[in-house]
Amino acid sequence: MIRILSVRLLQAILVMVAVTAIAFVMFRFVGDPVAAMVREGATQSEKDALRAALGLDKPLVVQFLEFVGRVLQGNFGTSFRYQQPVAVLLLSRLPATMELVFVATVMSLAVGIPLGVVCALKPNGFFSRLTQSATLVGISMPTFVTGLLLILIFAVNLRWLPSSGRGEVVDLGFWQTGFLTISGLKSLILPSITLALFQLTLIMRLVRSEMIDVLSSDYIRFAFARGLPRSYIYGRLALRNALMPVVTVTGLQIGQLIAFAIVTETVFQWPGMGLLFTNAVGYPDIPVLSAYLLFVGFLFVLINMIVDILYTFIDPRLRTR
Repeated sequence: MIRILSVRLLQAILVMVAVTAIAFVMFRFVGDPVAAMVREGATQSEKDALRAALGLDKPLVVQFLEFVGRVLQGNFGTSFRYQQPVAVLLLSRLPATMELVFVATVMSLAVGIPLGVVCALKPNGFFSRLTQSATLVGISMPTFVTGLLLILIFAVNLRWLPSSGRGEVVDLGFWQTGFLTISGLKSLILPSITLALFQLTLIMRLVRSEMIDVLSSDYIRFAFARGLPRSYIYGRLALRNALMPVVTVTGLQIGQLIAFAIVTETVFQWPGMGLLFTNAVGYPDIPVLSAYLLFVGFLFVLINMIVDILYTFIDPRLRTR
């Protein structure tokens, strides 16, 4: 286990070095922040002074080395638009995004796994065929279309749920949560469904496929021949082995949900990191863009390490190896 963690840690460091370089180089070509920050009719000397104050007049190599030095100290610079430390901005938006991703993940697992098992037990049944057809629609439909349809039905026509915003939140020190208020919970429903729909359909189809393969294996036939209870065979033997790829996909999907919650947060005006990133692109706010990419890259690396560790708990054969 120590050797595996050491190798994973070395890989994580190399990946983060590459992500840091990409984050620095990529967003140097999205626009000139000086042009967006200066007043209209500013003179060239004023622009040059602002450029020097931001450190944009230095050579690119010097800027990169200074950027890496700040990142190692946990300093991602100051936002060009908000004139606040980027780390403070990200931490203030982090609770909204993490709660949205958490609810979407729980929703997709709670619905996707049971649906996949039911469809695998009777793969040619009417319910299985109907569910398979419905999941095709869920996979094919763009996220923003799903969000707009949900807003139209449940917020505009039925007026059951709010169409935007996070609702009332409770301040728990450094964390602001909407789980403790009615308006906060109601505001979570539509964006969570929108964000969870693709992951739900993916998990359901994956569980169905894996369960069908596992149920056709020899040890499952032997378990039936021994007269073991069906609940034990399906829940303990078959489902546990079918969850291996599900763990991998779920781990990667959590990272993607955080990275690609941008569309959902923009549609519902959810005050998370995705909406902050969208606003930073139009400004352009280079420190925010770079810090967001680094944060997402770090989450992917961390989630991959956690998934590798979970493998050893799900499959005992990996521990013996």
